[in-house]
Amino acid sequence: MLFSVYVPFAVTAVLAVFAPRLAHVVPPRRAAWALACAALVTAVGWAGALALLAFTGVAQIPEVAEEGRWSVAALRAEDPVYLVVAAGSALMLAVGVLSLGVAAVGQARHFVRARRECARLSQETELVVVDDEVPLAFALPGPAGRIVVSRGMLQCLSDREREALLAHERAHLRGRHHLFQSLWRLTAALNPLLRPLAVAGGFVLERWADEEAAKSVGDRTVVAHAVGRAALASAGASPPAALAATGGAVPQRVLALLAPPPPSRSLPLVAGGLLLTVCCASLANAASDSDQMVDSAQCAAYTATASAPSAGDHRYRPDSCGREHDRPELQEHRP
Repeated sequence: MLFSVYVPFAVTAVLAVFAPRLAHVVPPRRAAWALACAALVTAVGWAGALALLAFTGVAQIPEVAEEGRWSVAALRAEDPVYLVVAAGSALMLAVGVLSLGVAAVGQARHFVRARRECARLSQETELVVVDDEVPLAFALPGPAGRIVVSRGMLQCLSDREREALLAHERAHLRGRHHLFQSLWRLTAALNPLLRPLAVAGGFVLERWADEEAAKSVGDRTVVAHAVGRAALASAGASPPAALAATGGAVPQRVLALLAPPPPSRSLPLVAGGLLLTVCCASLANAASDSDQMVDSAQCAAYTATASAPSAGDHRYRPDSCGREHDRPELQEHRP
């Protein structure tokens, strides 16, 4: 446990630095799934490692040790974790869980608002055109998602560019990108080191929708022009919580659309998969070591109890782990 419990922290730090590069070297759809898996596994590993470190400190509280029936002295002798580390881990875990709860409530409210907005809009068509001069275009997720476009945005684009814009927003709805977005926001709330993954994830989702729009329209240049003109026209007017064609790093998206489609590369994904496997294996090993440490402390407590039997106990005695056995001299006289 001395080494393995810290491996999830190291893996999280490595992925936080290198995983965002997947957005530029791997096709966006595969990159989105890879970033989602990385965020989920490392968030669980982060929380699990903090819980194991915090437990080593909580387990040494006399009341907890009495309830668990283990020896505090034996646990302190075998525990390689300093008490200040255990206390800090407990504090970080508590703050992370609280932040996760707040973020979960915020995401739930966002989904409720999106669903209410969808209910207010027309139920007949997927596309809703708003009579507004402000250039807006975004997707409202939900069971019956809607694409909301303002009249001002449509006036800024040509017919082919409008088709590309609608294909982009339709890709957001079809791919359920809001679920990816929620996952990254929740994991980043639990573990602040995962915030770069959340930022990279938002960019990957826009690139994913761009590539789907390029396939639908059949011209990458048209999609690039649509993205650029929509971004210049809106100038940040799109709702920040919505999936919009003007989101992400627009210049990088335009450059990617003007270039050939990104090639399929397996090496970054394989390397990331190996890191996640190491994270899971290390956490499992640390949990096993912690369990063995507690068992040893319990055996020590039973041994201490066995060395001081009660005065009236002349027939049974506990072994080193608390199991009772008959004394040999009494077994001979049993009928």
